Amino acid sequence: MQLKIISLFVGGFMIAGVFTHAAPIDPHATKATQALYANLKKITQKGIMFGHQDDALYGVGWKYDWNRSDIKSVCGDYPAVFGWELGHLELGHSNSLDSVNFDTLRSRIKEVYRRGAVNTISWHLNNPLGGTAWDAKTTTAVESVLPGGAKHAMFNEWLNRLAHFFLSLRDDHGKLIPIMFRPYHEMTGGWFWWGNQQCTTKQYVELWRYTVNYLEKKGVHNLLYIYSPTDVPTSQAYFERYPGDKYVDILGVDIYQDKGENTSERYIADARRSLSFMVQAASQRHKVAVFSETGIYNVSINDWWTNELWKAIKNIPIAYVLVWRNACDGPTQFFAPYPGQGSAQDFKAFKKNPKMIFENQLPGMYQ
Repeated sequence: MQLKIISLFVGGFMIAGVFTHAAPIDPHATKATQALYANLKKITQKGIMFGHQDDALYGVGWKYDWNRSDIKSVCGDYPAVFGWELGHLELGHSNSLDSVNFDTLRSRIKEVYRRGAVNTISWHLNNPLGGTAWDAKTTTAVESVLPGGAKHAMFNEWLNRLAHFFLSLRDDHGKLIPIMFRPYHEMTGGWFWWGNQQCTTKQYVELWRYTVNYLEKKGVHNLLYIYSPTDVPTSQAYFERYPGDKYVDILGVDIYQDKGENTSERYIADARRSLSFMVQAASQRHKVAVFSETGIYNVSINDWWTNELWKAIKNIPIAYVLVWRNACDGPTQFFAPYPGQGSAQDFKAFKKNPKMIFENQLPGMYQ
């Protein structure tokens, strides 16, 4: 194991210590998964990868068009990181909660990997006691899926379907495609059935550990696990529900600029504070750090990319930043520009920043 001593200042924090080329938490992780983990650590020396949720599946006014992307249509290049969603997979449905066919999703993941970009997956699984992931009135849902709980057998079947999907993600040579998996996120908020108002810390930790152990026993060895609370004021609050270093590969955080609530200055300050102590912790624990979700609803500020997002992440060594999806149906909802959108010109300037990495600037991430 190689050692490298690094010292740097981030957001007022001194980060110093011995950095190692640590392995993923899964001792049987595939070679490509191990390579991705090592390269996620290295990429921060070059810059920050840009990511977008569901980018190659749909955008404003279109769905399922091959080789199409709102990001690519604006700036001529794909994101470096592609986010995807598996909600409703647990139910055995053919389409996700966002009405995306899982076979189509699988094909897009394979294509992204073929081009050398990176995939990350979230899972807004239904409340086991009934309703969606956001049906959070109950305080017994997590307890019900743990060993001995009334919904434990059903939950195991949900995990079986999840394992089957991950094991179906294979390249042209039949080898497993590495995935950054982000389950049970924003647990420090109270809007999901696994949130901090819906279960105890002990129950949440058991849920996380049970999931990791179950998937590994099913032969799923192509995952890197992301722990991502929502905006928290302190490192202590961030790690309140942390499952432990043996169960987490990547430290993330979800912070949005809420229109009408957060001023630009507050968003930048909140993001830099959380990212700074998270990066410091990641260096100490030999983990990767990412900005797992962010954005401003309908990108209502035309220079948001260069004047707010960049100021929030500048000089902070995170592997990537990901903004949420551009919905193609229902009420207008987008977090990235599309041709003609007010922030499109500013995004082009953001893309030219030498520290922002898009797909064409990626080094080999799986070697």
